[in-house]
Amino acid sequence: MPEQLQTIIANLKSFGPKRLAIMAGITVLVLAVIGVGAVYLNRPAYETLYVGLERSDVNQIGMVLGEAGISFDVGSDGTSVLVAAGTTAQARMLLAEKGLPTSANAGYELFDNVGSLGLTSFMQQITRVRALEGEIARTIQSISGVKAARVHIVLSERANFRRDEQKPSASVVIRYSGIDAEKTAMSIRHLVAAAVPSLSADKVTVLDSSGNLLAAGDDPSNTSAARALGVEQTVVAQIEDNIRRALSPYLGPENFRASVKADVNTDARQIEETIFDPNSRVERSVQSVRSNEATNQTQASTPTTVEQNLPEAQAAATEGPKSSSQNDRREEITNYEINSKKIATVSNGYTLTKMSIAVVVNRHRLQDVLGKDATADQIAERVAEIRRMVASATGYDENRGDVIDVSAVEFLEGLDGEQVAGPGLLHSVSRYTGTMINAAAFLAAVFLVAFFGLRPMANALIARPGAEPSFEEVQRSLPTPDPAAALEGPDAATAALAAPSSQNSIDDLRRKLKPAPRERLARMVDLNEERTAQILRKWASTQQEAA
Repeated sequence: MPEQLQTIIANLKSFGPKRLAIMAGITVLVLAVIGVGAVYLNRPAYETLYVGLERSDVNQIGMVLGEAGISFDVGSDGTSVLVAAGTTAQARMLLAEKGLPTSANAGYELFDNVGSLGLTSFMQQITRVRALEGEIARTIQSISGVKAARVHIVLSERANFRRDEQKPSASVVIRYSGIDAEKTAMSIRHLVAAAVPSLSADKVTVLDSSGNLLAAGDDPSNTSAARALGVEQTVVAQIEDNIRRALSPYLGPENFRASVKADVNTDARQIEETIFDPNSRVERSVQSVRSNEATNQTQASTPTTVEQNLPEAQAAATEGPKSSSQNDRREEITNYEINSKKIATVSNGYTLTKMSIAVVVNRHRLQDVLGKDATADQIAERVAEIRRMVASATGYDENRGDVIDVSAVEFLEGLDGEQVAGPGLLHSVSRYTGTMINAAAFLAAVFLVAFFGLRPMANALIARPGAEPSFEEVQRSLPTPDPAAALEGPDAATAALAAPSSQNSIDDLRRKLKPAPRERLARMVDLNEERTAQILRKWASTQQEAA
């Protein structure tokens, strides 16, 4: 058996069973602390793989990653999967090969698995609607803040004997977080209406996952009041921008504030006007009629006699009265067209009926421009000049009843928010503060355990029983000379010389292994007599001076 191993076994036997049990417990505790710290503080960082998953997808993804030997973790919400840093691309490629994650909103890929044999028109129609719903739901989920979406579409059915056509409708249920639900709902309504043929936005109903109605019925943004308000806001913004561009080069953007109130008339007007000009006459048509009539009339009469009663007797006719007439007629009709003008005006714009403008200027800025010795009259003249500039930039009309008020006041400092600076070095370092603290804590724990636990224990086990200490160890064990020790005799002085130092504290284990003070002094003499004599002479001289 090697000598060192025999020394360790001998030292362990000299400790006794109780001390050996304590040392074993300390060793196990130290190893446990180091192991737990190594696992907990140095566990690998995780990166997000997928978020917003269904429970079934999380289970399938966990099985696939576990079989592939890729470490993963599930988020606290149960809908996200995290993998170790550096394995994100590998995990996504592996899941893509397995067709994961699967989406409940299947789109047009439904037609990939539909056979052409035995497929009725009803099944085709249902598959088409399902595919359309899935594609729209996918598009809605791509909107920032929308976690999940489900779409139901009711299309109109064609019928031969139906008089009124049924209009399509749709309903959408979304699950969101951190967004303006009403604005997003209006956007979703227009998205669905544009994706479905003959579907209007007012036929789309949007709800959230809690059952709250977000949008239904007519679109409030298309009402006359909303349009009027939008036009008014646009006009006000344009006027304020004109004031800003006119005064910014002169005063600076932070030395004035402008507020505009505009009354806008957005009523739709239609004007039809017909104008006749009596002085303008145009011959449109001429009609002439001419007729000549001549009439001759002669009447013959038979006289009444006795001969008329005789058979075969004929009475001779005699001439009666004669008449003749002649008629000439001429008629001419001329039609004239009067000049006319017809004007039809349709106006869907707006009319600015009244405008009120208030501008406040920083007085300190005017004093800097005019000088510190500027008088109130000079400041008033400069304010009047600014008023003329504002009136010219905004289209001021006094006849319309517009009002402009420009005042020079003292601005309060600190009201405007300061510009937020970009992330600096400290911000970048703070992202890794947790990792750095964990690493530093682990190193500190290992150092303390090794220095105060393992090092003394190892020295005690390796030290050979009866081995002579080195000169440096004996010198460190000598105390500072005590003057009172000289009065007690040489034995007391020797004990004081060999007493352990209070400044260099040593563990109880090493103190118990050290020999008595006289033996240590004898060993010092054996090691170096001259050095020991110098120490004793120095100590003796110090004692004499003190006496």
